[in-house]
Amino acid sequence: MHSYKSHLFLPGLENESVTQDIRRNMEDTDGSNPQSLGFTEKLKSWLSWSWTYVCVVWFGMVLIMIYVLWSPLKLQETLTSASVFLNTLTPKFYVALTGTSSLISGLILIFEWWYFRKYGTSFIEQVSVSHLRPLLGGVESNSTTGLFSSVNGEAEPRPSVSECKVWRNPLNLFRGAEYNRYTWVTGKEPLTYYDMNLSAQDHQTFFTGDTHQLRPEDAVMQKAWRERNPQARIRAAYQAIEMNHECAAAYVLLAEEEATTITEAERLFKKALGFAGKDVNLLVYIKRRLAMCARKLGRIKEAVKMMRDLMKEFPLLGMLNIHENLLEALLELQAYADVQAVLAKYDDISLPKSATICYTSALLKARAVSDKFSPEAASRRGLSTAEMNAVEAIHRAVEFNPHVPKYLLEMKSLILPPEHILKRGDSEAVAYAFFHLQHWKRAEGALNLLHCTWEGTFRIIPYPLEKGHLFYPYPGCTETADRELLPSFHEVSVYPKKELPFFILFTAGLCSFTAMLAMLTHQFPELMGVFAKAFFSTLFAPLGFFADKMESFMLPSFWHQLTPI
Repeated sequence: MHSYKSHLFLPGLENESVTQDIRRNMEDTDGSNPQSLGFTEKLKSWLSWSWTYVCVVWFGMVLIMIYVLWSPLKLQETLTSASVFLNTLTPKFYVALTGTSSLISGLILIFEWWYFRKYGTSFIEQVSVSHLRPLLGGVESNSTTGLFSSVNGEAEPRPSVSECKVWRNPLNLFRGAEYNRYTWVTGKEPLTYYDMNLSAQDHQTFFTGDTHQLRPEDAVMQKAWRERNPQARIRAAYQAIEMNHECAAAYVLLAEEEATTITEAERLFKKALGFAGKDVNLLVYIKRRLAMCARKLGRIKEAVKMMRDLMKEFPLLGMLNIHENLLEALLELQAYADVQAVLAKYDDISLPKSATICYTSALLKARAVSDKFSPEAASRRGLSTAEMNAVEAIHRAVEFNPHVPKYLLEMKSLILPPEHILKRGDSEAVAYAFFHLQHWKRAEGALNLLHCTWEGTFRIIPYPLEKGHLFYPYPGCTETADRELLPSFHEVSVYPKKELPFFILFTAGLCSFTAMLAMLTHQFPELMGVFAKAFFSTLFAPLGFFADKMESFMLPSFWHQLTPI
């Protein structure tokens, strides 16, 4: 087990164990080659090994052929005529040439930057790696999966894109009473069409019931959930109520989207509850939203009781994550013993984790030591057992979702949380910090301890996309999904931070260099002409020297025999 005392990100503390872990991981990776390769793999590896030498031999043969065919093809006369043609060109031609090159480089740069901003990778690099590298005998990226092993030494495949499952936000806000207010004030839409479309699919699944026994009002509500325009959805809900004044799903829609206050939404939800009957999906959804209304209106103890009753009444619906609503309400009551009891049940190795589970556990352990924690004292005397447990919990939480600390430490601005989240992604971090930042601020010194220790996590997992420490490797698909879930005005947090691709830097440098050459050639044509001649003469001087040496070493009779060929 790692010594988290050495992982503490504090000035003056040693990190020898972390360095040893990194070195050991690198040695494991280097020594994990397969013991037996098939004939195809051996042939491919041999071809890729010999490709460098084949290129060198080919280049040498080209030089020899040029030298041999120098006289028969009259290459000297061709070069002379070409030099005469180039000498007759005016400086305007060079200005136009460099200007055109600068324009083309600029267009490539703009396209590369746009592609990188949208897809997070370089287009040229992706094409070269995906299509050209296999043709040249390179190793496919899929073959590296076997190099990553779990903590127990067993093979651990990297999560694929399909494993980036989108979950409904347990604490999602009310559209009419909360999201729409933000739109009225700022003029910005806090929800994306992708997020709202997922909600529409959820509502159709929850509230339509048995599709073989659809009532007329159910058919209207099915269409209502699919409407993009909020007013069209509200009109459809009223139409369903006209058909059947006991249509519970219609009152749910009005409570979510038409009610402009939480009090009004609560009234409509209570009305829907009276018409829900024995529909389990409707009952669970409505009771949960009523508990959230009570929480927002300050009746926290009532909300806690409603959530506990709901979890007892429907124990098999753990996938709805009602316990996360309960944890937030208990933290507001500062009932930390009850919070610990809930965590003891749901923070289990066999159950799926979330930012709420991991960071709440870290908060409880940090709260026990944070009021007396001092970085200077810790660097002098070391960490106590309780402090080590708190740091370990923080490292565990940061490894699960590395985006949360920047929001808790207010290094990034918060926005309204989306209706759906991606676990371990930026969307989950926004949703967690939006509701739990106040609880961290209430625990004296907890944010200070988080600030001093959270970056130490990255020393434990130097390659998070390849190998994790306590969890699976960080999924690489989170950025793309988060960009669909979060509004465009929000800067999506990317982990690990991607460096600017080489080809973007190269095209930017090429564009700037050619533009500078065009300007200098236009301003100082004669001086630039002298500079160009000196540059090319210096560039081709080694080739001339190499040709002279070859001619001096070869016998004259040998060249006379090759000339007729």
